[in-house]
Amino acid sequence: MKRIYLYFREKTEKGEAASKLMRIFLFWGLGLFSTIWFLVRVIPKPSRASYPCMQTAAPLMSAFVMYLLSFTGFWMSLRKLREAFHNRKVVAGMLAFVALCFCGTLLLVENSTELLAQTFLPVKEPRMAWGKNNPVGDAKGIFPGRVVWTHAPGAAVWEKGKGFWFEDCWNNQEDADWLLSQSLLSLTGEKKSKNAWKALFVYFNRQHGKGKQGYKKGEKIAIKINQNNTFSHEDSEQLNASPHLTLALLRSLVYDGGVPQEQITVFDASRFITDALYHKCYAEFPNVIYLDNEGGKGRTKSTYTTDAIPYSADNGRLARGLADCALEADYLINVALLKGHGGQGVTLCAKNWYGVTDINRDFRKNQHNNFNQDRGGKPRYMTFTDYMAHKDLGQKTMLFLIDGLYGSEKVNGAPSGKWKMSPFNGNWPCSLFASQDPVAIDAVGVDFLSSEFPRMADVDYCDMYLVEAALADRPLSNTFYDPERDGTGVASLGVLEHWNNPEEKKYSRNMGKDIGIELVYLHK
Repeated sequence: MKRIYLYFREKTEKGEAASKLMRIFLFWGLGLFSTIWFLVRVIPKPSRASYPCMQTAAPLMSAFVMYLLSFTGFWMSLRKLREAFHNRKVVAGMLAFVALCFCGTLLLVENSTELLAQTFLPVKEPRMAWGKNNPVGDAKGIFPGRVVWTHAPGAAVWEKGKGFWFEDCWNNQEDADWLLSQSLLSLTGEKKSKNAWKALFVYFNRQHGKGKQGYKKGEKIAIKINQNNTFSHEDSEQLNASPHLTLALLRSLVYDGGVPQEQITVFDASRFITDALYHKCYAEFPNVIYLDNEGGKGRTKSTYTTDAIPYSADNGRLARGLADCALEADYLINVALLKGHGGQGVTLCAKNWYGVTDINRDFRKNQHNNFNQDRGGKPRYMTFTDYMAHKDLGQKTMLFLIDGLYGSEKVNGAPSGKWKMSPFNGNWPCSLFASQDPVAIDAVGVDFLSSEFPRMADVDYCDMYLVEAALADRPLSNTFYDPERDGTGVASLGVLEHWNNPEEKKYSRNMGKDIGIELVYLHK
């Protein structure tokens, strides 16, 4: 039912033909169906109200019922007001007028499937598979478990309804450069950006048995960005990778990291690199390879190697090919987005690897399913953990970044709204998160998203893949994680814990312990 709702809502929001009829079906059809479904299932057994399908139906049902009640109340109040006027009954008339205003206000509320439900349903703290300040797993990085959070208020100031969020007038390139440079300095403990890049390369090569060496001439670096909400090379109003942060990363990598342009690939193999990002970066770095699913117009077309990831367990019809640009790279950089996602709850660094597989760019046809957590919190095999453990994906990644310039509750559409959480206080997050630990950075992303958007779709137990990753050598699901199917299991992929609360945002290392996550906050 939720998929039907999301499909028709997407059609109506895009303004396609017959959208009026779709809106009628979306509200009346699903509203009536949700009400009947909820009553039939819950009345005989009230405990079913906690089921995921019932939690999906409840907001639609409540909105539909409130609409019917408000419409009936409006009509009856109007009749009573007319009767009181004719009979000159002042008190009755005043009561009828108040009721008329109240019911009329409810009728005028737009998008009642969300707004009304949020008014009448209580907000509960999302349920997680792992507890607060209870670290598990082996921390990674020069400073183990460190996640750097840089914050530059004013870096992103887009106002809804006024152009596109990625336009230069709404984004400050100087701030984007500051976010990137300060993240690298804090992550490595160095005072100069050149030394920071050297430290990152040396740490990565040591971990991979290459000794104390930095970047070597001829080595390739591929940067995986998130262009999931693209449908062509034309610009889309939907939230994708920031052109300004992508440019900041290229500047730092070339000018400070000493990596030649022609050895760098910026890519999303399953989607499109849109004009705004391409033209901004190409103008300064024309020799960088910009690779997407279609190619042309200056972009290189992606190619794949089949069966490059057979997965540790059977998880349905999932794409098994991987983009050659990732397989051929010596290093990867994962640049994810701070967003929610239906099904899994969040889309951060781990899910960003889906764009390296040979899925169909048409989401209705691609093999992009069975990745969600168990709705009751029961441990299970998680596809994302395989991506984090694969030798040519997570294990080839030297730097994990989460673009939080805007952030969004929903996977689709333009940025969903400014953030209430402190220190954002009604503004866009204007943030960048950086880490060498793939588990820790996604854990921090989960905490930010689930605290700001507790009603986010499928948020409950959205950290399950992180539990499996932190305990990859002894997972709760008893899965033998071996994404290459070569008989070699994997060790812990990083450290997991959740912060103490959204106000203090403290992890174990912030409390003086030598285990867990350390969140370092830098404010411009």
